Amino acid sequence: MSEPAPKYAERFRGFLPVAVDVETGGFDCERDALLEIAAVVIDMDATGVVHPAAVVSTHVEPFPGANIDPRALEITGIDPTHPFRAAVPEREALDLIFRPIRKALREYGCQRAILVGHNAAFDLSFLNAAIRRTGHKRSPFHLFSCFDTATLGGLAYGQTVLSRAVQAAGFDWNADEAHSAVYDAERTALLFCEIVNRWKRMSDAAGA
Repeated sequence: MSEPAPKYAERFRGFLPVAVDVETGGFDCERDALLEIAAVVIDMDATGVVHPAAVVSTHVEPFPGANIDPRALEITGIDPTHPFRAAVPEREALDLIFRPIRKALREYGCQRAILVGHNAAFDLSFLNAAIRRTGHKRSPFHLFSCFDTATLGGLAYGQTVLSRAVQAAGFDWNADEAHSAVYDAERTALLFCEIVNRWKRMSDAAGA
């Protein structure tokens, strides 16, 4: 008799992991602009293996009075004034990002999303600041809990830098695409899934 399919809601104590990356105008979440945000829901198949879903992303208009440090723009390559950037206000950006997450929460029966990030406290602080500024009442994310792939990468591969951890996990790294919210969120999601699945493989082998 085969074992019942694992329930996602039981895998992470009711949490749905979602990889998030933000690009910003600095390091101060209260003063500096949120310029890009991308999110990747982590799906799980019937065998308990996790894998990234499609990325959802948007450019974001700096909030009124936001600071933008030119040194941050040198790193990200973002031009906030570019006419084809198609940026949207923070509230609209949050609604766009949250929509597929809420759908996945319903489908999997999970209670809350939990942010997966590389140095996750940074991304979570900017996400929470935007939620506060816009008065958003329906954030799917846990307020302070997160999964940090810098920590997980250090544990699994001895690497805490995203590029090195991604390569140690067996994936390609394109330095020209780095510091884009989409690329970094996708690589973070791949890294998280590989570490979780690696642990599952080891656990399954030990129990065989």
